[in-house]
Parts: sequence; structure tokens; C-alpha cells
Amino acid sequence: MSFQNLNLIEPILSAIQTEGYTTPTPIQSQSIPIILKGHDLLGCAQTGTGKTAAFAIPILQLLKNTQNFNGPRKIRSLILTPTRELAIQIDESFAAYGRNCGLHHLVVFGGVSQLPQTNALKKGIDILTATPGRLLDLMNQGFIDLRNLEILVLDEADRMLDMGFINDVKKIIAKIPAKRQTLFFSATMPLEIQKLSNTILYKPQHVEVTPVSSTANTVKQGIYLVEKSDKKALLNHLLQDKTIKSALVFTRTKHGADKVVKDLSKVGIGAEAIHGNKSQNARQRALTNFKSGTTRVLIATDIAARGIDVDNLSHVINYELPNIPETYVHRIGRTGRAGASGIALSFCDAEEKEYLRDINKLIGKNVPIMSDHPYQMRNTSIEKTPSPAGDNNKKGHSKPNSDRGSGQWRNGRGRGRS
Repeated sequence: MSFQNLNLIEPILSAIQTEGYTTPTPIQSQSIPIILKGHDLLGCAQTGTGKTAAFAIPILQLLKNTQNFNGPRKIRSLILTPTRELAIQIDESFAAYGRNCGLHHLVVFGGVSQLPQTNALKKGIDILTATPGRLLDLMNQGFIDLRNLEILVLDEADRMLDMGFINDVKKIIAKIPAKRQTLFFSATMPLEIQKLSNTILYKPQHVEVTPVSSTANTVKQGIYLVEKSDKKALLNHLLQDKTIKSALVFTRTKHGADKVVKDLSKVGIGAEAIHGNKSQNARQRALTNFKSGTTRVLIATDIAARGIDVDNLSHVINYELPNIPETYVHRIGRTGRAGASGIALSFCDAEEKEYLRDINKLIGKNVPIMSDHPYQMRNTSIEKTPSPAGDNNKKGHSKPNSDRGSGQWRNGRGRGRS
């Protein structure tokens, strides 16, 4: 199937062609016809599947076809998203696909002066992309009126929940027309997100292009069992390999991200961090440097990483395993996109073995254990030690089970990934 088969108008087809796209991804080919027919949509797709275009393209067409040239522009579509980086990326997509449509779009987010945003709002816009906090601020100040809203998009709904934005989202929804089209997208669908979708969607069509537990076949995965105190040395050791052209490294906390940057700088490896405590300018500079190749290593937290879309990212490294297995799937989806190959390396210390077991269970296979490195953990079993209470004949602790899944594959020096 090509975009020509999706009944798109010429201005949008021309823009898509300019961007160099000819074939829609599965989420796009399934979602675009549903949205063009005016249905509510519940979409579940892992990162890198082309989700933004799946809603941006039909929204542009719907608004273009019903554009009113009389009177000031009103906000007719709102896209809510959890992070500044993702909001900027979405707005850039509307700019690219809508370059021939004559529609005005704007992105608003916190951490920067609101004056340029309010000046743009006063001129009138059709499409607004926003983070919940700044949007509520501007609504409460009277700069944003959503009474004419026709299409609402909730993007990265699972991350909205993780970041505590759900109450803000509910406040916003209470102030928009009940009669509207709502598009709800999430990389994962935990029970809480399903409950939320039930409260804001009307007879939605469902699209799920990949199971939440799947990892792309183009991503080679590997686990390094390592003592917590040796993680710093192991990361330095791996990054000596020049075949690692670019590496997105995940930590759990903002402080952890900053510490990794400092540790790497001490051994002469340039890296930058991106997280919520950084100013917007600092975050954008770090992301721009990483995308351009000026910075080889970017350290990120999960929340800040939403919106990071880097072509040909060679490696993703989990410096710390996530405690939610679905997050692992989302992290490693940053590499191996659009059919390209990628490598996902993960460090696992003794306290994280339970997380690794959960990940293996979710994805339905054991991530290969990489044994060819100088920082091997002393106890390399990832199995739970059986309770001695269940043994009627012996006292004391059972012998640990042997390693499983310790197969290796080689890349450069034997490297095996937020």
C-alpha cells in the first residue's frame, strides 16, 4: 500500500513526497482511514512505528477540508503530550506534513518564557500541541480558549500516567466540548490506561500494530551481569569500542544521569545529559548535538527520552534496568527503527535480577547473557534460589541454578541495550 491509496488530498500527498515517504507504516495505514471517517481511536503501538504521522496527517486533512476563512482562527485540534521534546517533535511533524495546507500550528510547554507563546496565540492558530502544565497555566490566564475544539489527541498516555499528569488531563477535558473526536495513543496499555480511555472515548476503533511484549527483530539484545560498583568501569570499557557510533544511555534518575556524564568526562568520553531538571535550551542543545553527531553519548531518563527520534542510532544502553518490563521494550525501540539494525545492551546488578526475570517473561525469551567482559558478577545465576523450607530432606540453602541463556554474539570486541 502507498499513501496514494489512503484518499489523502493533494497538498498533503505532495508534502509527504517532499519528506521522502512513499509507504505508510502499519499504524498509519490502519489509523488514517479510521480518523478520516471521524471515529474515536484507541491506538497501541511501540515507539518508532510512525505514530505521530498516523494522527497528524488525517487531522490536517480534516481541518483543511472544513477550513473557515472568515473571522479569526480558533483552536480546533489539541494534542496533549507529556514532554517538551515530544511536543516539539509533534509540532515539527505538523509543519512538515501541513506545509501546503495553510493551517497555523503552535507548540507550548513550560520551562521557557510564555511571552512568545502568548503572542502567537493572539494571532490565532488552528492546531495546538501542548504539555499539560503550561496549557493549564495559559488557560487559567485566559490566553487559550478550547470551546471550538473538534479533535483531541492524547499522546503517550502511559507516560502521562507515570508523570502524574492524569489529574491535569482530566481538568483540561472538563473544559472542552463533549462532542468531539478523540484519539488516544499509548505505547503500553496497563489497566489504569484502559480505564482512562473508557472515560474519554466514544465507541472507539482499536488499532494495535505490535503486541506490547514484542521487541523488534532488528535489535540485537544482550545482558551484562555486573556488580553495581563496576557499572561505571564497564560503560567506559564498552565505549572504547569505536564501532559504537552513537549511544543513548538510560538511567533511572536525573541525578544518576548527571553522575554518568561526570564519570565519562573523567576518562575523556564526551557526553551530555537530558532530563527534567535541565533548562529547555540545554535539553534542545544536547539533543541537537546528539542528532548531528557532535555528541556521541547521550544520557537520558525515561521521561526525557520521549520525543527523542534519532536516525541510525546504533546503540541503546540500559545503565540501569527499568523496574517496569514494558519500559524495557520501549527503551530498546529507540534503535533498530524502520528496518535498520540496532544493538541494545543492558547492565544488570544483583538487585536488578528480578527486573531481568520480568523482562524475559514479558518478551517471551531470555535476553542473551554477555560473558566476555572483565567485570563479571560473582554470582551469575538469574534464577530465584529455591526456599530451603520446601526441602524435607535437607537443611540450609540450595545450590544456585546454573546460568541460562548465556549465548553470545559478537560485534567488534564482542559487544552485545531508554
